[in-house]
Amino acid sequence: MRGAGEETVAWMYFSRDVVPFAAMITVECAIVGSNTLFKAATLRGLSFYVFVFYSYLVSTLLLLPLSFIFGRSKRLPPSKYPLFFKIFLVGLLGLISQIAGCKGLEYSSPTLSSAISNLTPAFTFTLAVIFRMEQLSLRSSGTQAKIIGAIISISGALVIVLYKGPEVLAAASFTPSSTPTVSLHHQQMTSFESRWIIGGLLLASQYFLISVMYILQTRIMEAYPEEIRVVFFYNLIATLISAPVCFFAESNLTSWVLKTDISLAAIIYSGVFVSLFSALTHTWGLHLKGPVYVSLFRPLSIAIAVAMGAIFLGLALHLGSVIGSVILSFGFYTVVWGKARENSTKAVAGCEHSPLLLTHVVEDEHLLVGYD
Repeated sequence: MRGAGEETVAWMYFSRDVVPFAAMITVECAIVGSNTLFKAATLRGLSFYVFVFYSYLVSTLLLLPLSFIFGRSKRLPPSKYPLFFKIFLVGLLGLISQIAGCKGLEYSSPTLSSAISNLTPAFTFTLAVIFRMEQLSLRSSGTQAKIIGAIISISGALVIVLYKGPEVLAAASFTPSSTPTVSLHHQQMTSFESRWIIGGLLLASQYFLISVMYILQTRIMEAYPEEIRVVFFYNLIATLISAPVCFFAESNLTSWVLKTDISLAAIIYSGVFVSLFSALTHTWGLHLKGPVYVSLFRPLSIAIAVAMGAIFLGLALHLGSVIGSVILSFGFYTVVWGKARENSTKAVAGCEHSPLLLTHVVEDEHLLVGYD
């Protein structure tokens, strides 16, 4: 009896703690890896319009059979048009955010993208308050923490974008070059800094649009809780919209002919591991552990991006990125703590109003003790 009980507890711990932990780290590595591959491919001439369309096409083709195999065939709600309109908006916003993010990566680096991504909780919280999905109680410590964390996060993002500072980790030089003159060096630095600021603003707009998508997806899942099919329709709509937009923006037909090099690898990797694997894993993690647990792994992407950027791209790490990332991460975890504080307060209040919940908790504890 004791052996069977210990095996049951061990399996529960493995399935509910070890597997989600490993999955979330894998997702962060996959996302940063996609950004790094895309940056390397653009340095070799890949158009980001080509990348966006083909990535959506790959994920849509892969999701098509999965939506029929694993879909639970849940009936659509009586009023279908509001649901379809929201999915259409998610697809449109997803396409715009993807284009903005790719252009931002062209102008900056995967490290900056990973740092700016920590603005997502602050943006989401602000939008949730505007759309009355979050209740503001200024006397609550949880609400105060979320407001302060949002302000700190935005301040950290401004530091990263507006202040580069000296190099902490020097960039690797793969090609020999002659020493530039002082005037040419000044022009290059000015151009680089302006591109860095534009890239940061584009990445910030990308994650703001992603926050808007989170709000819309929450409404969609309330009406139609079919994760795989919703993700499939979102990717299908984005593919259909991106086809004319990207073909019009990238009129050079030779750019659409893919060769078996890093460009093809970046497109397939993004379609499989970002649009498909990461989206489904995040949805599964939200169902199993909740949004607080999933969002805790976001700052990890900064360290992964720094390592990948230095190893594979030879990118420099600047002091402004370090200082801003620390500020951003502090604000991020402040928002997360505030959300966790509110959830625990609501749970305690619910238990006080429902004594049966306390009874069940005590009974569960006795059962676990019985295994010993």
